[in-house]
This record gives sequence, C-alpha cells and structure tokens, in this order.
Amino acid sequence: MSSFTDWTADDAATRIAVPGTHDDKYSRGVLGVITGSQQYPGAAVLGVEAALHTGVGMVRYLGPSVPAQLVLARRPEAVTSAGRVQAWLLGSGMDPVDRDVASMTDALAQALPTVLDGGALDLHDRVGGPVVITPHYRELARVLGAEVEPIAADPERWARIAADDLGVTVLLKGHTTFVAGPGVSLRVRSAPAWLATAGAGDALGGILGALVATHSDAVHGDPDELARLAATASVIHGLASERAGGGGPFTILGLCAALPATVGELLSRR
Repeated sequence: MSSFTDWTADDAATRIAVPGTHDDKYSRGVLGVITGSQQYPGAAVLGVEAALHTGVGMVRYLGPSVPAQLVLARRPEAVTSAGRVQAWLLGSGMDPVDRDVASMTDALAQALPTVLDGGALDLHDRVGGPVVITPHYRELARVLGAEVEPIAADPERWARIAADDLGVTVLLKGHTTFVAGPGVSLRVRSAPAWLATAGAGDALGGILGALVATHSDAVHGDPDELARLAATASVIHGLASERAGGGGPFTILGLCAALPATVGELLSRR
C-alpha cells in the first residue's frame, strides 16, 4: 500500500492559475456545472459561488430549472446556455433516483476532466476522460459495495484501494483528506473541525471544478495532475474556512467569500 505524502500550502500555491494580460474569459477556463435538485437547490448555488470565487473565466450552469433560478439570482454572471467548457462538475446535491442522467451522460461523453460528487459518483465508469470522485466515507462504501466501518477506520488504505479498483482519482473527504491518483498518494490536514457542516462538500466541488477547468490541458498531459489539483482544492477549502471563522464557526457562503483572499495569500508564497 502506497504511503501518503503531505500536500501543504506551499505545494498548493504551485497549482493556482494566474491570468495574463492576453487572457479572456474563455482562455481562463470555463467550468460546466450540473448540480442541485428540487430537494437540494442550495448545492448548486454553493458550488457555483465557490468556483467563481476561486478563479475561473466562466461558469456554465446547466442543471435543473429551480436551482438555475437561484444560481442566477445569486450570481448573475453565471451562464445558463450550453457551449464549450474545459471541465465538468456533476452531481452535488443530487439524489441518484431523481437526477437527469441523460444530461450528465452527454457531458461525460465529451471526455473532459470531470469532478463527480454526490449523486453522480456511480457514473465514474461512464467517463471517457480524466475523472476525480469526491466521496465521504459512507458514499465511498456505497460506490465500492463495502461496509462503512472499515473505511472510516482506515481511510488511507481505502482511498488507495478505490483509486486502483475504479481506475479514477479519489478525494476521500474527512478531517484529514486523502487523495489517491494513478501514481501519487497525497494527504491534506488543513481542515478545522468546524468544517463538518452542511454544504461544505458542495463548496469543495466548486473549488476543485475551478482548478480543473483552469488546468484542463495539464490534466490531459499528466495522469497525476488531477490528484495534485484535488489536494490543492482541499488545502484552499480548509484555509478559507479558517479565515472565514477566525477560529470559530462560519457559514459556507462565508467560506466562499474568504476564497479570493485565501488564493491571494497562497500566491504570495511563490
């Protein structure tokens, strides 16, 4: 079993794309998002909010109509028409029973780097391009058909097993996050205990989606780049939560508001 290496803030700083003077909204990365549902519409809002605050040229939200209205009310710069994207974020806040499988299958057929969360985790074998799944312990147990208790007791081992068995990059969420890619095993310890709150995973998906969209070419060129970006998303997620709460509790919208300053602080480490 591969040992896991700590991925730190200094490491994360190397994986943030900074736009140049000749970039436009398309070259900065476009993230396609199919998330949220009638039951959990807020997941779409949080994911889009997090992606835009992390740094991406455009977000195309193509999810259900009710979440779409809320996304536009909160973030009018989001685009709700189809078009070219560099990466996908699918499944946050979706029940596998009620999801629109057809729209997600169309997205997966594009073979672009893809983040699968929540209700899309089981679609990992339909993706033609690089894919990272972002389960917590119970979700990973469902994907693998395993018991929850062994995974919770030894998440390091099970993250590696899942990556090898499923042939995908795995970000196993928890107080310590374990990321397993084809040839790399990374560990992130930046999350405060206050981060165990509703909506945190939706924001993480948005952060990761933005990073993947801005590094789409690098992901295609290096099988392990997706793992490094996943670990970077976890670092940013944890540091932004610390900034938002100041050592105490915070809301997820507060975490999202802290993302630009968090990214800026990381860039100052270069």
